[in-house]
Amino acid sequence: GEESVEISCHGSVYIQQKIVEALIARGVRLAQPGEFTRRAFGNGKFDLSQAEAVADLIASASQASHRVAMNQMRGGFAGKLAELRDKLLQFVSLVELELDFPEEDVEFANRQKLYELTEEIEREIDKLARSFQLGNAIKNGIPVAIIGETNAGKSTLLNLLLNEEKAIVSDIHGTTRDVIEDTVNISGVSFRFIDTAGIRHTTDTIETMGIERTFQKIGQASIVLWMIDLTTPVEKIESLAESIVPKLADKHVLLLFNKADLLPDAERVEKEHILPELKAERLFISAKKQQNTDVLQQLLLKAAAIPQIGEHDVIVT
Repeated sequence: GEESVEISCHGSVYIQQKIVEALIARGVRLAQPGEFTRRAFGNGKFDLSQAEAVADLIASASQASHRVAMNQMRGGFAGKLAELRDKLLQFVSLVELELDFPEEDVEFANRQKLYELTEEIEREIDKLARSFQLGNAIKNGIPVAIIGETNAGKSTLLNLLLNEEKAIVSDIHGTTRDVIEDTVNISGVSFRFIDTAGIRHTTDTIETMGIERTFQKIGQASIVLWMIDLTTPVEKIESLAESIVPKLADKHVLLLFNKADLLPDAERVEKEHILPELKAERLFISAKKQQNTDVLQQLLLKAAAIPQIGEHDVIVT
């Protein structure tokens, strides 16, 4: 909607800088952050949903979030709203037709068509509303809480998944006292991993606050990775489970038996069947030696259940 000038020059950064300086000296100014998008919106080239999609596209960290943002920037969401508006106007016109001639015996509007139209509108609005949960997970990353007792290997697993030393790893119990979060892309899907304070019975005030935050993060997570140290006695695991299991009722839980490299097969099999009341997939891993972490990633993708997003699918973010 505005005049533009394109300047072609060779790739020298110095020459580019001199050209910019010469233009500024003659009254040209640098664009402010987001100014081109704002002007496109002001000139009617974008609607608000498309303008917001530009920011989502820039911030996209996975194939899924990139595709959702692209669909919205191309007008997918705006187009769907326009379709709904047309159907609502059609509904209103049919109702007004009936109201204009209330005393006539003739049925001007097809009642069955009215019912079908309202049901269709309701279905489409409901579909858009329900897509927000999926869109939010795609945009911000699927929240995954890593929980368990102290020294179970939670921080080691987080560092392994992120491929960096994000969390402090120590043999000292209660090292992690606060929540550590970061996002990683696995096969085109973003996961927001949350390393939580180890759960145990303690009188330490600061550690207790960290454990309370752990339970809060369980409530906010879509997936919970419960790490169990295989060297821990079964009685202690079951005692700890009394405070954890009730909080996992509506969660997708993966039970990770860590330090599998330290136990013989017979002992591992014996512990695999603990906590029978918990509906969870079970996996033996060694975070330190990176055993079965590839299988864990596949289980995470399965638990995420992100559908294949088509070119014309509209997801609300």
